[in-house]
Amino acid sequence: MAVVTMKQLLDAGVHFGHQTRRWNPKMKRFIFGERNGIYIIDLNQTLQRIEIAYSYVRDLVAGGGSLLFVGTKKQTKDPVARYAEQCGMPYINERWLGGMLTNYTTMSGRVKKMTEYERMRAAGDFEAMPKKEALIISRELEKLERNLGGIRTMSRLPEAVFVIDTKKEHIAVTEANKLGLPLVAVVDTNCDPDVIDYVIPGNDDAIRSGTLMCRVMADAVEEGRYIANSRQARNAPTDAAAAFDAEEEAKRAQQQAEARRQAAVQAQEREARVRRRQPAAGAETEASAGAPIPPPPDADESPVAAEAPPEAVGTADLQAEPAPVADPAPTPEPSPTPGPEPTVTPEEQ
Repeated sequence: MAVVTMKQLLDAGVHFGHQTRRWNPKMKRFIFGERNGIYIIDLNQTLQRIEIAYSYVRDLVAGGGSLLFVGTKKQTKDPVARYAEQCGMPYINERWLGGMLTNYTTMSGRVKKMTEYERMRAAGDFEAMPKKEALIISRELEKLERNLGGIRTMSRLPEAVFVIDTKKEHIAVTEANKLGLPLVAVVDTNCDPDVIDYVIPGNDDAIRSGTLMCRVMADAVEEGRYIANSRQARNAPTDAAAAFDAEEEAKRAQQQAEARRQAAVQAQEREARVRRRQPAAGAETEASAGAPIPPPPDADESPVAAEAPPEAVGTADLQAEPAPVADPAPTPEPSPTPGPEPTVTPEEQ
């Protein structure tokens, strides 16, 4: 599907250029003809150039880039602000301050100051100030909001700049070229196309033409953001799996560290037990080495007499003498088993 149709370009008056006496010869290749002293722009080339610029902006935003909308003419102030805010991109529609790009550090400081003043106003700090001081700060805040309100969310230099009427915004074009930032611009018959990277030949004075071009760029930004979100959604499962693997790896590492710690504690406990046993074993060895060795008993003496002193033998021996054990009852002899009776023959009878 085409980004824009020929009918839309004709209805918006994109084909009308400037008067023939106010033209830049470098734009000759984009001019279809002349009618009533006004140059007519070739809309076939405009359609092709819009497609190229649209694809570039879409891919730029899909890759995480940003596009700065610039249009300070009365006819383009409202469309620039409306469509830039719609697609969430920074814009300049009041006045281009010198150094907006080349001296971005200073400009970012001014933006921070504006943000601080807005915070003070919201907190009611102006009411506690003297009236003159509060009035001065209020006027400065109003001026900052008018000139820098569109870039309050721009945290870094943009990756590209979209300009309507490069002749009026020549300072912005010069700064972008100095920094090497790509330029996408609507170029009329009185402008120089050689300083623009993505030229869109068309009417830069008509309100409807400027509105159409801003809408096309906003659509490109939104499509690029949709592509970026789709890529992120497709990569989300992979990222989740990677995060899960990292979590599992961390758990395994923690378990291994805990196992090593427990092994070290057990080794220390074993070493402590060994150290406690060594002094006890040494003491037993010393005690056994220092004890006197008893003399061997005489051959005539019994072991009991050798062990006990003579005066101890007596009642102690009698008391220690075991009681007599009764004889066991005689075991009855088994009676003989009767055998078979002898057989008496008649002769013996």
